[in-house]
This record gives sequence, structure tokens and C-alpha cells, in this order.
Amino acid sequence: MHALRTLALLPLVLLCMLSSTPALAESLYQVEVIVFRQSAEPVSAGQLAPDNWAQNALVVNDSNSRSTALNAEAGTLNAASDYQVLLHKAWSQSLGESSSRAAISSGKQQFGHYPVEGTINLKAGRVIELDSDIWVNQFDANGNITDSERIKQSSRLNSGELTFIDNGSLGLLIRVSPL
Repeated sequence: MHALRTLALLPLVLLCMLSSTPALAESLYQVEVIVFRQSAEPVSAGQLAPDNWAQNALVVNDSNSRSTALNAEAGTLNAASDYQVLLHKAWSQSLGESSSRAAISSGKQQFGHYPVEGTINLKAGRVIELDSDIWVNQFDANGNITDSERIKQSSRLNSGELTFIDNGSLGLLIRVSPL
């Protein structure tokens, strides 16, 4: 009798375990980022961008880049005298329970660094967790970094929703949408 009750409860126990375990599969998303200056004067980060800024990150390049959709927003920022778009990129990236990091850059590379460079670290769950670390570098005539600005922020994003991240002299617009 005890064995029959246990056997009858087994499907219920399995169903509860499956419904409480988050999905392990990763899904493909489109990530779009606009980095912009909010004031005419750069504000120094007090340190220079590290040489290993893109370490262990998926490099955004022609193989995973996508057409940008936030062109109207970028145009509005560029048209305003107080804003300057520094980077506008879109790419596809697999997201799941473990963090997925992408390296983005803009401008001409000089000694392993770009005028705008950084990483976007994303993790999907009920909400999308973001860790951004973006550097805006100034170079001397020899191509050496003389100063850097930085956006290092963590935030929670809703899928498909445009999010603004404010960091004093720099700002970031990001949208992460399922494909």
C-alpha cells in the first residue's frame, strides 16, 4: 500500500521539480547599444583602460553584427548640441543562465586600444542582468592613451525594452530583444 502511494506521487514530484528548475537552454538575442557623451567636457576616470579590456569576450565583428534599429534615437542624440554619439552597434548573442560577455569597439585601433572600447556582460533569467564596462579613450600623437572616461554600471533590463544608463558625462542606451 505504501509503495502504491509513493508511485502515485512520483509524477507530481517530477512535475514540481521540472517547473521549479529554470530552463537550461540558451536563446539568441539581438543586443543594441548606443554610447554617447552627455556634456562637452570629458570627465576622467582617473585610470586608463586596461590592456586586457576584451579578455574572454565574444568580439562583435561582421560575423555576428546586425543592422541597427535605434537609428532615430541616435539621430536625435546627434542633432542635440549637448550630446555626441560615440558608438552605435547591434549584434546577436546567445544568453542563458550563465554570463555571456561581448567586446565592442569603435574607431581606429592603436596599440590594442580603440577610441571607444568595452564589454557588455549579459545573463538571462526572469530579467536580463547587465554589467557594462565601457572606456572612452583619448590618444596622443603617437597613439598612446593619455586619458580615459568610463561607464561601469550594473542594471536589470526587461527584454525588448530600451534602457538608459547614466554615468555623468557619458550615457548608454541598450535594448536586448529575443530573436
